[in-house]
Amino acid sequence: MTEKKPIVRDPRQTSVSGKAKSSAGDLAAFLKAAEQIKPSADGKGRVVLALDATMSRQPTWDMAVDIQAKMFQAVAKSTPLHMQLVYFRGFGECRASNWASDAQTLAGQMSRITCQAGRTQISKVLSHARKTHAKTPISAVVYIGDAMEENPDTLGHRAGELGMLGVPVFVFQEGHDRTAEMVFREIARLTRGGWFRFDLKAPDVLAELLSSIAVYATGGLKALAHRGTKSDKLLIEHLKGKGK
Repeated sequence: MTEKKPIVRDPRQTSVSGKAKSSAGDLAAFLKAAEQIKPSADGKGRVVLALDATMSRQPTWDMAVDIQAKMFQAVAKSTPLHMQLVYFRGFGECRASNWASDAQTLAGQMSRITCQAGRTQISKVLSHARKTHAKTPISAVVYIGDAMEENPDTLGHRAGELGMLGVPVFVFQEGHDRTAEMVFREIARLTRGGWFRFDLKAPDVLAELLSSIAVYATGGLKALAHRGTKSDKLLIEHLKGKGK
């Protein structure tokens, strides 16, 4: 194994502790909940951006960091947001940054992350989102990863908890791992979020989708329908269970 470069840690980052299509009834319940989503008290939505930073993503990590930065720059321009970066890597390391209110701060946090070999820790991400929501309500979770090496039932339980709280998880999958896709789609279904392919060849599409998620996070389904861009309509289709 090649020698790893020194890791530059952000002193503001803290450790995170913790160990099919929807039915008609599920869809009706989701649409009712989506209509009631409101901006937070300060007029901004709060989105948790969670990243898999294990070694399997090293080949595309530099490109992904650049694309993800552009995605959130697009979000920042379209809708005011507070964003928190959560990532896992190595042997049990899972960290969360402070909330950022501008794209440059978030991009700076992302640029200091290097990939390390390790197993996925998606359960910790979902548990962190639940605990965070209990203290300061969050509008949505965006998760980007390529693998799943955990107990699917545990992840389903964690996702169900977020679904009960009305916190949707939007999963962007890099690659075509079938097991990961099955579980990722289930997480999206249980939280009434959405599953998308993380296509590095289409950064503009990703940026537009993230912009749509920002609109949804701050104004709900009505805001998406009102703006009505192509990506807004695509997101609505996924939220209604029509997306593939």
